[in-house]
Amino acid sequence: MSIALKQVFNKDKTFRPKRRFEPGTQRFELHKRAQASLHSGVDLRAAVQLPPGEDPNDWVAVHLVDFFNRINLIYGTVCEFCTEKSCPVMSGGPRYEYRWQDEQKYKKPTALPAPQYMNLLMDWIEMQINNEDIFPTSVGIPFPKNFIQICKKILCRLFRVFVHVYIHHFDRIILMGAEAHVNTCYKHFYYFCTELNLIDRKELEPLKEMTSRMCH
Repeated sequence: MSIALKQVFNKDKTFRPKRRFEPGTQRFELHKRAQASLHSGVDLRAAVQLPPGEDPNDWVAVHLVDFFNRINLIYGTVCEFCTEKSCPVMSGGPRYEYRWQDEQKYKKPTALPAPQYMNLLMDWIEMQINNEDIFPTSVGIPFPKNFIQICKKILCRLFRVFVHVYIHHFDRIILMGAEAHVNTCYKHFYYFCTELNLIDRKELEPLKEMTSRMCH
């Protein structure tokens, strides 16, 4: 990682504090194992495969929280250039526009400027992962029956952050010397979601050409 990138990533302008796993828990051990695999230079395709005997829900939980932290960080590096003026709609080029919908204020899909969409998205995800009924932290408390469905929706929306950053702000990423870091994070995310069938193929369309070159 370049010195400039370290300076950017060490600033406090990333959206949210990291969600961490408690030492001594099963999820903390899984998180350490997943991180060790990545840092050992192991093939990313192999690193995302569910370890024998492990609970798929635990595996998805630790990765989803990690992706949230890392994608949050990536968007934090370009957020000062992502303004209502530069990005009046949340889009991925001229063909793809993302509209926000939630259970509170925006009950119908609503076109919003990208920075507003991103703020709502990160708030919404943070609320999900801090909800003990969805992401239980205590040993022995089961995940809800619809856990994977909830995770699919979160991961689908996180993918849209990659779409927007790659199509509209990648010049800033290159200027910061962060291209390799962002590409590795994207590949890890892509391999994980496709390995475990967590994202609809049509959602991947906006980055299809880039992905075919990067993740062949």
